[in-house]
Amino acid sequence: MSLAWGLYLALGAVAGVLAGLLGIGGGLILVAALVWLLPTQGVPAELAVHVALATALASIILTGLSSARAHHQRGGVLWPTVAWLVPGLLLGGWLGSLVATRLDGEWLRGFIAAYCYLAALQLGLDWPKAKQERPDAPRGPGYTASGGFIGAISALVGIGGGSMTVPLLVWRGVRPVRAVGTSSACGVAIALASAAGYAAHGPAPGSLPAGSWGYVFVPAAVGIALASVLTAPLGTRLAHRLSGLALRRLFAAFLVLVGTSLWIGN
Repeated sequence: MSLAWGLYLALGAVAGVLAGLLGIGGGLILVAALVWLLPTQGVPAELAVHVALATALASIILTGLSSARAHHQRGGVLWPTVAWLVPGLLLGGWLGSLVATRLDGEWLRGFIAAYCYLAALQLGLDWPKAKQERPDAPRGPGYTASGGFIGAISALVGIGGGSMTVPLLVWRGVRPVRAVGTSSACGVAIALASAAGYAAHGPAPGSLPAGSWGYVFVPAAVGIALASVLTAPLGTRLAHRLSGLALRRLFAAFLVLVGTSLWIGN
């Protein structure tokens, strides 16, 4: 097995745990790592950010499915809420990927880093404040509209939307662990639409190494996905044991580290 495949599998293992634990599919850490790794695999430096985004999102499809299944088995997915969010998530993810393919890679890298810091600040301040827990699943057209925004931003930063979906649901009175489970299911829709957009609107033929589908570098996506599917249930078990406060602090620290790694390389 080549060193690159070993790194893909290691990244996938970490991403899987984060998917189950935080509902994010590990997208941000994947993007940060792939931005550094892909140029060593023949991806031009000027396209590395676009390929990292597309590849991370493609791998999140299976990661999210594994995580959502594990949360569903524990009763942690609010499917009525998912149904209201998904139409917006699909449209937003597709449009966001189209916008990203037209942006400069360095601008995208800076945007992703800034997003990491803003999301960490939001978590650190615990804003918006959670409402009293509600027994029913939030629903309504407002969630479809919110899904459009979440899907578009997620496509631009290479995530499954957990850093936006989870706070939204917690603010609406959903228990943090159920918000994470619901976000995992939503992340599948975002990843499908976004990865399809990146694959359909790739660079000129011959710009990327063999094994590329549009902007998606298939070998990396497959290696990451294979490992993440196996480790996502572990993250789910941890999520059901940790408090909401512990999850928020862990997520915030994680985002600061990822944002800094991207900013340094900008």
